Amino acid sequence: MGGPIRRHGIVTRGAVVSERVPGGFAGVYSVLKAFEESGRCRRGYFVEGLGGAQFALAGSVERLRALGERPRTPETLVLAAADPANPYGAALAWPERETERPGHRPGRKSGAVVVLVDGALVVYVERGGRTLLTYSEDDDVIRPAVDALALAVRDGILGRLTVERVDGEGIFDTPLAQALTESGFRPSTKGLRLRA
Repeated sequence: MGGPIRRHGIVTRGAVVSERVPGGFAGVYSVLKAFEESGRCRRGYFVEGLGGAQFALAGSVERLRALGERPRTPETLVLAAADPANPYGAALAWPERETERPGHRPGRKSGAVVVLVDGALVVYVERGGRTLLTYSEDDDVIRPAVDALALAVRDGILGRLTVERVDGEGIFDTPLAQALTESGFRPSTKGLRLRA
């Protein structure tokens, strides 16, 4: 049982469901309650919207408290969509998008990548990198997300990336084309490309 609480930092019903633990949350609840009673974890309402049954290690609670003071520059993370550090699709539902297109839905899929800015999902990169889904139109949020994505490609973490479509539209027909170009992506016959 120590695994999920160490991986997630905060264990909620959604986190347990995403791990497909035998017995589900009901089976894990008694173990978490025993952890709480022995002082190995804390129970509380740490993250708004995740339900009342939340259990966390003491270190996780302290890190959450430290987040009360927002950094002046946005904190940006590029993660595998299936990474336990990505709360979307596990502890949190995928955010709603204004226009849903058939075949373009986020998921905790192997090969897919998410870009989080201050913990909020901003860009979802589908497996293969040809299609991006965006979750913000705010340039102050999009810019650091695109820069972080470009840095991950340059550092060799993602390999070559050729973006052909954004939110179901051809890349050259979207406002994101300029942000990608300014981050180092170059036009190719299929879209905008960046190599390691």
